[in-house]
Amino acid sequence: MLPYGNGRSYGDSCLNDGGTLLHARSLDRFIRFDASTGLLECEAGVLFSEILDLVVPQGWFLPVTPGTKFVTVGGAIANDVHGKNHHRAGTFGRHVTELELLRSDGSRMVCSADLHPDWFAATVGGLGLTGLITRARVQLRKIAGPWMSCEVHRFEDLAGFFRLSEQSDRDYEYTVAWVDCVSKGKGLGRGLFTRANHAPAHPDARPPSPGRRPNVPLTPPFSLINPLSLRVFNTLYYHRQRKEVSRATTHYEPHFYPLDGIGSWNRIYGPHGFMQYQCVVPPREAQACTEALLDAIAASGEGSFLAVLKQFGDVRSPGLLSFPRPGTTLALDFPNRGHSTLSLLNRLDEIVAAAGGAVYPAKDARMSADSFKRYFPDWEFFSHYIDPGFSSSFWRRVTE
Repeated sequence: MLPYGNGRSYGDSCLNDGGTLLHARSLDRFIRFDASTGLLECEAGVLFSEILDLVVPQGWFLPVTPGTKFVTVGGAIANDVHGKNHHRAGTFGRHVTELELLRSDGSRMVCSADLHPDWFAATVGGLGLTGLITRARVQLRKIAGPWMSCEVHRFEDLAGFFRLSEQSDRDYEYTVAWVDCVSKGKGLGRGLFTRANHAPAHPDARPPSPGRRPNVPLTPPFSLINPLSLRVFNTLYYHRQRKEVSRATTHYEPHFYPLDGIGSWNRIYGPHGFMQYQCVVPPREAQACTEALLDAIAASGEGSFLAVLKQFGDVRSPGLLSFPRPGTTLALDFPNRGHSTLSLLNRLDEIVAAAGGAVYPAKDARMSADSFKRYFPDWEFFSHYIDPGFSSSFWRRVTE
């Protein structure tokens, strides 16, 4: 069997073909919240969106959040998710002060950095394989309100991204860039760099109207993401900002969760869906390796609609199989065109492996067993902590 949260992993790490899924969303109760300290205890099926609805009006925020708020606490721990503030806060698991693990033999174990720390390290980033996380305590971070002070800088090439990152990481909590992965030559790696901090209180400001979010109503018979539409979109998106720098105060939702504002957005990729790919490469190889990755993508004609580039800091992740590590991370999604797409991803794997990097299991559906074992050398030690009643499609694929 395998725990299943809200199904927001892109690959098969949350799937268990031929086995049983434990749907954990019904573990959705808040247990306690101390509004004076920001310590929250809840069951593992609670969504990040539900936490935000509770704590933001009381002046608190998630310490780390990925690009969607529709993930469960248990899923966030099992994948040790990261966000735009990794260089400051590290991964989500660093802010989990305690969790309870239910094993298939019926035993329960309370784990933390001090209590059963080996089990804690195995469970954080452990892909749900050590047992069912039933509840957790999380330390939130204080904010003045729901607003963000944002700056968007346009950069003309890959060197511009690394220059802006170096300038920004000290003074800005959140940094991330969109990259035009279709552009070649002098414009290779051009994009828009966003840096932000939580804003002071704005007593007169009003949050966006909830309303009805737009929704992609059906799956078209073919992918709407193709070489022509990608080139048009990327060109228009890059030039949408005429100034070199723009500044604005915005609500946290469009800043952190732009895709959550569009229902069923994945349908635009057509009936064959898409392949997500995220890698990290170490600092010494970062610029050359990222350039090689973008070169390979541009040459393939496969192109990515969403190409996100950011720096990971040197804040150590707590989990044995945690993905983030110091370096540069690139996240992409490609329309699934079968063999040609898989060939491109294998080529990207070669570049990442040669640089000593890694690929993110939560966003993978095809990495080889050899690649996984190279990316995560602690996998064999971790396997001693796997619950004998638990498995997943991903784990069988990369170990058997």
